[in-house]
Amino acid sequence: MTTIRAEIPEQYKWDMTTIYANADAFEQDFKKAEACIADYGKHMDTMLSGPQALYEALSDYFDTDRLIEKLYEYAARSFDVDTSVNAMQALSARVMDLFRNMGAATYFVTPNLLKLDEETLEKWYKEYPPLEKFRRNIALELRRKPHTLSEECEKLLAQVATGIGGHDDTYEILTDCDMTFGKIRDEEGKLVRLTGANYIPFEMSQNRRVRKAAFNKFYEGYAQYGNTIATIINSFIKELAMLAKVRGYQSALEASTFEDEVTPEIYNNLIETVKKNLPVLFEYYDLKREMLGVSHLHMYDLYPPLVADCDTKYTYEEAVDEVLDMVKIFGEEYHSVLSKGIKEEKWVDVFPNDCKRGGAYSAGCYDTEPRMLLNFNGTLEDVSTLAHEAGHSMHSYMSRKYNDYNVSGYKIFVAEVASTVNELLLAHKKLRESQNDLEKLSILNHIMETFKGTLFRQTMFADFEKQIYETVESGQPLTKELVSEKYYALVKEYFGPRVICDKPIENEWMRIPHFYYNFYVYKYATCISAAASIVKRIETQGDTYIEKYIDFLKCGGSISPVDSLKVAEIDMTSPAVIEDAISVFKETVEQFRTLAKKVGMLK
Repeated sequence: MTTIRAEIPEQYKWDMTTIYANADAFEQDFKKAEACIADYGKHMDTMLSGPQALYEALSDYFDTDRLIEKLYEYAARSFDVDTSVNAMQALSARVMDLFRNMGAATYFVTPNLLKLDEETLEKWYKEYPPLEKFRRNIALELRRKPHTLSEECEKLLAQVATGIGGHDDTYEILTDCDMTFGKIRDEEGKLVRLTGANYIPFEMSQNRRVRKAAFNKFYEGYAQYGNTIATIINSFIKELAMLAKVRGYQSALEASTFEDEVTPEIYNNLIETVKKNLPVLFEYYDLKREMLGVSHLHMYDLYPPLVADCDTKYTYEEAVDEVLDMVKIFGEEYHSVLSKGIKEEKWVDVFPNDCKRGGAYSAGCYDTEPRMLLNFNGTLEDVSTLAHEAGHSMHSYMSRKYNDYNVSGYKIFVAEVASTVNELLLAHKKLRESQNDLEKLSILNHIMETFKGTLFRQTMFADFEKQIYETVESGQPLTKELVSEKYYALVKEYFGPRVICDKPIENEWMRIPHFYYNFYVYKYATCISAAASIVKRIETQGDTYIEKYIDFLKCGGSISPVDSLKVAEIDMTSPAVIEDAISVFKETVEQFRTLAKKVGMLK
């Protein structure tokens, strides 16, 4: 297949004219958005004068936001498929300026909403029923009232905000640009430079000497900058803890989960439940040790795959058929919409080409079809990626179709649920249908690695985050020695007594950028747990449960993410959801062991 975009057949590329027919159409909407932003100030003194005035102010706000989102989709998607087109990069920058200008023009909306009380609002909802459309949006703002300061203090915080932050940028510059790791000898004995980019590929090597050399050299490099990195993360956490305290939160964790419309209870439930079930993970590491044929499993033995990836090749059309056959389980609407979207409406930009963004994602907005970017090469992993992104896209499609724009967006807390459901269902389907034991082992290996990396590893990270935040909030500064000591203790706890936790692993915390994302990593673990629990119900209860799952997809942002999952009978405060995911992992480990014995890979 050619890597020149112009030579790729049109049926495998997005059609951007479905968003804007030409540059003139884009510019017309751009000017319209500029005019809406310039005109928005008229609502400042009137939006609280009555229910109709409030409705008009909010209508104009969301209409403008909706228009800018459409402009952004056109510019961003056009740029991603060919990043050499500077004009599209410039277009994206212009649209980002629109977002910033809108933020400046609408700054008074939230402060004004916070002046309203429940009694007045209930009266207004009755007097002017159209205002009901924005009840959810208003409620989301009003829940901030206990954590909102006086107007003077809010202005001061807004000014201070321009001079704080940036710790993640400092960390990235240090680790991406300034740090060096020296050289190691590769599988062929050649001296090669070790970098952040090739570290994991070296750790996946079948040559244990190479893995060990990369491991030791890599963390030796980080250790040299440990004092600096500890200072950066200490300052980052102190800042978030200070802001949380100023706004009346009990902790930075409470402040962060508040933004997700969840509670620390869910965060703590995840950690507690996973910790109680760590012996299941230890069994996986025993399996890994046996498959690698080593007497003891070290930290540098964690990444090599247990079996080679399946070498079965798929055409894109075969991949589409696999995914569409799998989603039939969700009913006619889901299947027909996705089928038409992929085959007729060109939701997918399929193949890699020169200057195309790497990886895969699902995008789109309220006024466009969902769009999936792939870099399809025909592997089973690529088929799984298509299923994954289709899950995202159909979640977005349902959310937008069944909700008004202002409540159509779902929170990050549930963003990976539908995609992971699709990925797991496809894997289970392939396991049932495959006649090739090696292919089955490859699929089982992929499932195990997904759960190990997403459920257990991210929970360990979440546990670590909680501990270092609590340390700072208690008034104790983070030093390199203290943070490494805490991290090493967690590594030994999560890897168990039969894995040798080589001392350099105490420095691993230094290389994880997600620790600068403010309690983000736990969402990976909660999403895979919810998805595994949903799949378990789909496969045991069938159509009666699938209706509830589809209703979850339709919720969008009309209710909280926790309540939307309850529509699908998933209660994230309950250990049962996490236990469902752990049971899937346990069953997969047992299946792999049994099959590996059958084919003679294990005794």
